[in-house]
Amino acid sequence: MKDKESYFINQFPSLQIGDDGAVIGDTVYSKDLFFEDIHFKRTWMSLKEIAYKSMLVNISDAIVMNAKVRYALIGIEIPSDFSPQQLETLAEGFLEAANDYHFEIIGGDTIAGEKLNISVTLISHTQNPLYRRGVQKGDLTAYTGRLGSVGRDLRRLLSGGTIPSSSRFIRPQLRADFMYEAAPYIHAALDISDGLSKDLSRLSKLNCVGFAFNRNISREELCSGEEYEILFTFDPENLDTLKKIARKHDTPFTVFATATDGTYESVCPENHFQTQE
Repeated sequence: MKDKESYFINQFPSLQIGDDGAVIGDTVYSKDLFFEDIHFKRTWMSLKEIAYKSMLVNISDAIVMNAKVRYALIGIEIPSDFSPQQLETLAEGFLEAANDYHFEIIGGDTIAGEKLNISVTLISHTQNPLYRRGVQKGDLTAYTGRLGSVGRDLRRLLSGGTIPSSSRFIRPQLRADFMYEAAPYIHAALDISDGLSKDLSRLSKLNCVGFAFNRNISREELCSGEEYEILFTFDPENLDTLKKIARKHDTPFTVFATATDGTYESVCPENHFQTQE
């Protein structure tokens, strides 16, 4: 079976499933797993960087839904040979993220094991949630930032190389200020975690639309996962307004397609953590 993840998720009938988080009233609940030898290796990043990124990948989900994080719960499998100093370093990474994004860590669970595996649950607040559903035919489709460098850095790591601590693979650049101001002018959004092409195919399936590209996008840009930039669609009438907001928050974005009739299928491998030729 090619896509076991989708098959498993489809076993559950809740209409809340399918977005970056589940919206119940004015609260958004989201969870991400961050597992050793799947999402990272301890030789790639410091313990503090691992803890911080495990938070960022979940905070990104709240941001694209126009929600602000209030509380976090952490589940963690801690290698049995970790020292007190290593535990303190992990805690520093979690607490730095909580301080940077103004939320409180209120509990969770721990278990001893062989690997460092982290599960983060966030509880966020929103008055006007933004969903993946909402794309309208004729919408312009855009992504923030520049894509491709994270995929290149991941390939270096997978081939045994090293990358600088400034790499966005280690510390993604989230676009919170831009997103919170831009949200009223956006129809649908999600963060680019699995690559532009894969996440665009998700929008296509949920909204029953295709996408007509108006510029060439390289395969490197299409398939670069772990970017955590924002993929979003909007009415062409809002382009100038969004450009002003983007300049205000130093957030470049690229309009690359228009939503149309049809479908769009991803051109990238299912797992961006596998070595690609």
